[in-house]
Amino acid sequence: MIHKEGYVIILITMFALAILNIAVYSFLPILFGLLLVLSIAFFGLILQFFRNPSRPIPVADNSKIYAPADGKVVVIEETVENEYFKDKRLQVSIFMSPLNVHVNRNPVSGTISYFKYHAGKYLVAWHPKSSTENERTTVVFHNGKKEILLRQIAGSLAKRIICYVKTGDKVTQGDDFGFIKFGSRVDIYLPLDAKIEVEIDQKVSGNQTLIARI
Repeated sequence: MIHKEGYVIILITMFALAILNIAVYSFLPILFGLLLVLSIAFFGLILQFFRNPSRPIPVADNSKIYAPADGKVVVIEETVENEYFKDKRLQVSIFMSPLNVHVNRNPVSGTISYFKYHAGKYLVAWHPKSSTENERTTVVFHNGKKEILLRQIAGSLAKRIICYVKTGDKVTQGDDFGFIKFGSRVDIYLPLDAKIEVEIDQKVSGNQTLIARI
């Protein structure tokens, strides 16, 4: 399945590649075979980037925090979250390469108690300052008992963050809440008493990998 965020880009890419290949075939036919192979490979990369596999969560449970994105765990630490909580939290960060699925999914069911978009820089997503200096959105989920903060962070290639929720919305665990185009990172801020279920450098899958229990 292709994510809706890819429809326009895929159509534009198809049109541009078709025009380019027709032009080369007409004026430089000796290069047509090579260009065709490269065009098919490039188009395949675009398709795989916007793929949106069906990922039902194993068990709906608001005490379980499932991965909101595919990627690799690059941070697990106790830190101070200064935007919303303004106190200490457990931070788990997932880095998404351009080869990962880039759909972002609700980690719990509940209510969106806070949402804010921040314009910013485009440092590489694993840079320590990317959480506070890059373009980003902050979304806080209230599961009825506790709050979990998710931060979508643009990287050096990601130039557009998309978020479908707003303050006051009711959301369901596992449903899509956003998308980040071309490489990025998601930070999760959890209560200090959360039990972390992942390790540094572990590869995780959205809606499938258990990140923590609260």
